[in-house]
Amino acid sequence: MSRIGNKPIKVPQNVEINISGKTVSAKGPLGEDRLDVLDGVLVSKDGDVVLIKSENEEKSLVALQGLFRSLINNMVVGTSQGFEKDLEIIGVGYRATQQGGNILFQLGYSHNITFEAPKGIVLQVLEPTKIKVKGINKQMVGQVAADIRKLRPPEPYKGKGIRYKNEAVRKKAGKTGK
Repeated sequence: MSRIGNKPIKVPQNVEINISGKTVSAKGPLGEDRLDVLDGVLVSKDGDVVLIKSENEEKSLVALQGLFRSLINNMVVGTSQGFEKDLEIIGVGYRATQQGGNILFQLGYSHNITFEAPKGIVLQVLEPTKIKVKGINKQMVGQVAADIRKLRPPEPYKGKGIRYKNEAVRKKAGKTGK
């Protein structure tokens, strides 16, 4: 029995949900998103509430019920409020500059790195060491933030690199002398 999958999704006034066949689409003030639901999962709308049910109590279908409930809820939240991730750059000489919708990174390499924002994602440089990734798709926002972090992950000795805001980087002890 899926506990998450049985919870109804309350749709705000500014978001419109359309269900046509196996496709669920959400349209809100920040944009629109759509999702194709697999067979065995039934989505219905009752007023301002969306309900997700599985066709039977098979374990894999109950798991899919919870998955699609979370995905549809993320669509509703994304189109009404949006998602964002904050990144910090730590290190002497490490910085980022905004170039239109792209970001130019100086991360201690012999060359600069230009990171292009994918469609549907907004990149902002708040300070030379602080970056904000915003969008309506939660998975895409997290993936773009992970791709930026991968440019220079935090190293364990001094902690230099790109990290998520409030990410704890465990530092290792360096060499000890004789």
